[in-house]
Parts: sequence; C-alpha cells; structure tokens
Amino acid sequence: MAAIPARAGATATASGSLPRSTGRRRRNAVVVAAATGTGPAVPQEGALERPAWSGETPLSRLVGALIAFKPLYSLMKLASREVIIRTAEKSNIPWREMTKKVLESDVYEVFERIRDPNLVYPNYYLSPFHAYDEGNLSWLAAAEAEPATMSIAKRAIPEATSIEEANQIVRGNWLNAIEEHHLKYSGNCQINDILDIGCSVGVSTRYLAEKFPSAQAVGLDLSPYFLAVAAQREEKLSRQNPIRWVHANGEATGLPSDSFDLVSLAYVHEQ
Repeated sequence: MAAIPARAGATATASGSLPRSTGRRRRNAVVVAAATGTGPAVPQEGALERPAWSGETPLSRLVGALIAFKPLYSLMKLASREVIIRTAEKSNIPWREMTKKVLESDVYEVFERIRDPNLVYPNYYLSPFHAYDEGNLSWLAAAEAEPATMSIAKRAIPEATSIEEANQIVRGNWLNAIEEHHLKYSGNCQINDILDIGCSVGVSTRYLAEKFPSAQAVGLDLSPYFLAVAAQREEKLSRQNPIRWVHANGEATGLPSDSFDLVSLAYVHEQ
C-alpha cells in the first residue's frame, strides 16, 4: 500500500506504487489512506502459508521444470483453466455465459473508439500473464475479467452466502476506508473528480461512481480490450455523470497534475 499525493481534499487507496504523473502542487495537498484502515499505513506481512510447491524445495523445482517444458505447460494451463472455471460455476458464477455475452457483443466497435494507437506498452505488459498468451492484451482476458473478479471475491469471503454478499464485503471495506479517511482529513472538501488507475473492466470504477454519484469518474488502464468491455457496459447504464475511460499508462497518464480529488490504485499488481 502506498500514499498518493493528489489535489487538496483528496482521498486515495492504493495497493501498488504511486504514478509519477499525479504530482503535488499545494502544501495541504497530501493525504494518506489505506485499503484496510485510515491514517498512514504501516505495511504488515500477512500470516499466509506458503504453498508446498513454492520456494526452493524439491517439489518447487519439479514444478518449475514441468512449466519450462512448453508442450506440457500448455496442457497444464488448459487443465488449470478448466478447474478454475468449473470451481467458479459451482459458486453460481456464470463464467462461460458472461464470457460469451461479451465476445458476442458490439464491444469491438467500442475498442476502435477507445484505443490509443500511439501508446507504447512497457515490455512486461507484452508477456503472457494469467495463463493468457497475450496477457491483458486479448479479448478472452477482457471477457473473463469480471467473472474472475467475482470468483476471487467469493474465495476471499468463503462464509458469504452469495457472490453479491462477497462483493459487497470486499468492495465495501475498501469504500469504507476511503470514506472514513476523507471525513477525518478532508471532510470539508467535496469530491468532484475521481481517477481510478488500473481500472481493468471498470468494476472498481463503477463502485466509486456509485459511492460518489455527483463526481466525474475516470477509469484508466493499459489494456484497450479491458477498457472496451468497461465502456460497452457503461453505455447501457443510466448515470448522472457517465464514467470516462482513458487508454494510458498509469506511470505517465498524460492527465493534468493536481486535477483529481480522489485517486485510487486498487487491486493492481504487475509481473
């Protein structure tokens, strides 16, 4: 988690590093929030159990050797994907149905409108990722992003009685942290402009827009495929202030410094 400098009155959450372009201008422009509470965050190591196949163990070396053998890795990847999908569907997540709906929609037309053809991708972003050969630069990754997010929420909150309840708990804790920090440190300032960096298919951006309906929310991501899915869904909604989607690098957004009251970098990770 990291602090995010932003416009006076800003509130922010983060799970990654600060984009250089957010900048700071005024003496009272810096606030700090964490997705797990209020005030300056003290990083803590979670009590997670290391899987038996990780680290420097005979089993981990065997797994590494199997993955390095490309033909076998391809079979392992297909098998693991099938397990993930079946597990999600057992939790009442209509993975294949949701994916098909996206792939058979008019999302491809939205893609052409939203993509910045001049954007240069970082090398890491051009590598295979999450078992997708094209990483996040593929339609399948974009179409499966939302059911995958739902599945992660259910795994994080196994005691939840439904996917909706799991999502409300996961996202609710995050939104509550934002609100608590804002009231404590910036309560006299209204949130008018929101930037969601690494917005993926817009799940987090929609939550922010619903939490602060009078604000103008902007979702920014490196993947035009993800943004096309986000924008295509947004077009079907009736919102007071429709979300704007920006195809850009979070490390160099091209957006004016000191132009947002809330900057969020949530559930983002890199390779």
